Amino acid sequence: MWVCRTLWEVRTPALLRRRLLPASGCRRPAAASYSASAEPSRVRALVYGQHGHPTKVVELKNLELAAVGGSDVHVKMLAAPINPSDINMIQGNYGLLPKLPAVGGNEGVGQVVAVGSSVTRVKPGDLVIPATAGLGTWRTEAVFSEEVLLAIPSDIPLHSAATLGVNPCTAYRMLMDFEQLQPGDSIIQNASNSGVGQAVIQIAAALGLRTINVVRDRPDIQKLTDRLKALGAEHVITEEELRKPEMKNFFKDVPQPRLALNCVGGKSSTELLRHLAPGGTMVTYGGMAKQPIIASVSQLIFKDLKLRGFWLSQWKKDHSPDQFQELILTLCHLIHRGQLTAPACSEVPLEDYQSALETSMQPFLSSKQILTI
Repeated sequence: MWVCRTLWEVRTPALLRRRLLPASGCRRPAAASYSASAEPSRVRALVYGQHGHPTKVVELKNLELAAVGGSDVHVKMLAAPINPSDINMIQGNYGLLPKLPAVGGNEGVGQVVAVGSSVTRVKPGDLVIPATAGLGTWRTEAVFSEEVLLAIPSDIPLHSAATLGVNPCTAYRMLMDFEQLQPGDSIIQNASNSGVGQAVIQIAAALGLRTINVVRDRPDIQKLTDRLKALGAEHVITEEELRKPEMKNFFKDVPQPRLALNCVGGKSSTELLRHLAPGGTMVTYGGMAKQPIIASVSQLIFKDLKLRGFWLSQWKKDHSPDQFQELILTLCHLIHRGQLTAPACSEVPLEDYQSALETSMQPFLSSKQILTI
């Protein structure tokens, strides 16, 4: 199902429409001819039968691929990233846990090989991404129900397609759903080097918003600063700098942010709250520090600050599939215009999954691990 320009104009906020609308309407993937057998075959998949440390419980196994039924779609996976939520799910520390044994991976991109007789929304050759979490994308191929897949334009770059369905969606919704921001307004975020953080920087820049991006100090801090500014970051500061009294002078030249995006918790989130404008909102979407958020009574009473949470899976439950498709289309427009690129990625063959899992859990990770199938 493709949402064309008229529907996009009706439902996409006017601010984004004015800045992002391309010269032409919807882009459709080019038709291609593919031959495929719907007979059962065997595929390779990264499976875990119990929760625990990913490198200890995940195994590369051969699974049988079921025949394609009437409403099914046979998909050859092309690439699938390793996200923090994937790690948390394997560890058993996530809000959604699939029945065990399970195939790892919640995000990725594949190509349709064959479709059942009643399938109408996708066809062989289409690029597709998961429309829901927990499908298990770390495998060579799979048979999915048509309703859990979403077709995307065929000209989206591989890394962008593989990382489209989670982090950019989270970034966009947080920017749009909690404060009525206008061009020139400021936002502040921690974990700015994360996949969501990089998407926030780029989408905010497209909307004319000013970003204050907080990162942990590290030996190559200047290299990281340059990279984030190349994405559109206006200010990049360290956690240590954020705590200094001199930050009061900083906000004499920069508007106090009305929106804070928190993926860390602990002291980092306390500092975000301290610099929020009166009446502002802090949205928490992660807890990397594994520490609670501490807000002072005075911040809540005298500054009337609001604490909210965001989970994309819950947003999907609360909204229709068509609304999620419109969100994906909006992000694809950004990609087409060069205003949204994938985070830095390192491609790793599926059989080298152990090193990819280990690397993905290291601190100061500068490149997302992408399993190539």
